[in-house]
Amino acid sequence: MKTATVNVTMRMEKELKEEADALFADMGLSLNAACRMFLKRAVLEQRIPFDVRRVDRKTLQAISDAEQGKDLSGSFDSVDELMEDLEK
Repeated sequence: MKTATVNVTMRMEKELKEEADALFADMGLSLNAACRMFLKRAVLEQRIPFDVRRVDRKTLQAISDAEQGKDLSGSFDSVDELMEDLEK
């Protein structure tokens, strides 16, 4: 007996879809197949099948700044210099 199917519509950024399409195509999958795999695993495990963590805005900003090379303190010649800079 054939299982009934339904259509699901998702909205996402165009660039994200294009990047995901390319990634999954390299793996021999369609975006549809990859989403179906995710959903099957989530149902099987009864959870999101990867860690999801909350990150506060300050941490996100620090990560963004570090990736852009902004607001970096530089190097230190000793632990004392590092600690002094951290206390500022």
